[in-house]
Amino acid sequence: MANRTDPTAKSIRGTNPQNLVEKIVRSKIYQNTYWKEQCFGLTAETLVDKAMELDHIGGTFGGNRKPTPFMCLVMKMLQIQPEKEIVIEFILNNDYKYVRVLGAFYLRLTGTDTDVYQYLEPLYNDYRKVRQRLADGRFSLTHVDEVIDELLTKDYSCDVAMPRIKKRWTLESLGMLEPRKSALEEDFEEEEDKEENDQLDDEMEDVANEKDYYRGRSPARGRDRDRRRDSHRYRDRDYDRDYDRERGHGRERDRDRDRDRDRDRDRDRYRLREEKEYERDRDRERDWEGRERERRDRDHGRRRSHSRSRSRSRDRKDRDGDYRKRHSRSSMSPRRRDGSEENGTREEPKKKKERKEKKAKKDDGTDHPDPEIAEANRLRASLGLKPLK
Repeated sequence: MANRTDPTAKSIRGTNPQNLVEKIVRSKIYQNTYWKEQCFGLTAETLVDKAMELDHIGGTFGGNRKPTPFMCLVMKMLQIQPEKEIVIEFILNNDYKYVRVLGAFYLRLTGTDTDVYQYLEPLYNDYRKVRQRLADGRFSLTHVDEVIDELLTKDYSCDVAMPRIKKRWTLESLGMLEPRKSALEEDFEEEEDKEENDQLDDEMEDVANEKDYYRGRSPARGRDRDRRRDSHRYRDRDYDRDYDRERGHGRERDRDRDRDRDRDRDRDRYRLREEKEYERDRDRERDWEGRERERRDRDHGRRRSHSRSRSRSRDRKDRDGDYRKRHSRSSMSPRRRDGSEENGTREEPKKKKERKEKKAKKDDGTDHPDPEIAEANRLRASLGLKPLK
């Protein structure tokens, strides 16, 4: 009886609200001590006190998959099914971050697609830290915006399967949801407008100073002169305005003057933009002409260096040819110091041969003074033996 859904509760997505949690996780919750002791008899009013006592979020943890108090309270909300206004108050609570996360988790399970995007997306701007219990029992640090992103983009969160929801662009195309606006868009637009206005004002001031410079007067003197002229003009204008107001025409005249001033300012801005574009185009043309000139000079230098290298190689070849011709001629007709031709040089090998033969004869002992020893040496030389001394 204690685990039965409230009879007045409506079915969610065609089933009992408690069936949104898987059966094995439900059985773990029903057997948990926190569920039996702390969640028994809770109502929508007393549930807030238990939610304020939460100090971490998570699904199941440990070896026996014990559920966290956060998961038990989610199950209790599915059982009693509080009204939509109470859940929205949970989400809009800025003082207790765990109460906000509890309401967001319940709305993600039971709410419609448009309600989910409408109430959960603003929580992306909540960067407060929250503790999360992991499956192994340890605690980790995360943030509220990360939890909301997990609810909107992931299929599982805290060991519970998230129901399918339509994509945001689908709801926008059907007209069921307005385009999302970031909280920083207005700040960015204001900053961009301020920068553009400051840039235009600086350009207008530069143009005015340049005109004064080319006219031959100093900017300081021109400012003093303009200030004096403006003071007289404003004085006359105030006098004319009072006079016209007395006659009932001052308001129309001020409106016409403001319109003329706005038109002159717009004309100056357009002119400045045109001058800026003209200067940019002229700079581009100059850069292009400079690159073309550099390319032509580079090509001309390459051609000159190529022709110079060819002429150098041709001169080197001519010198090498003359050198080879001179040396070939000298090698073909060598001359001796005494003026004789090759015939004289060919006789030198014969003399060397004769000298060698004489030396060989001396070595083999055939020229020995003793005829008997000389005869014996000839015999030994024929047999290849050493001569006698």
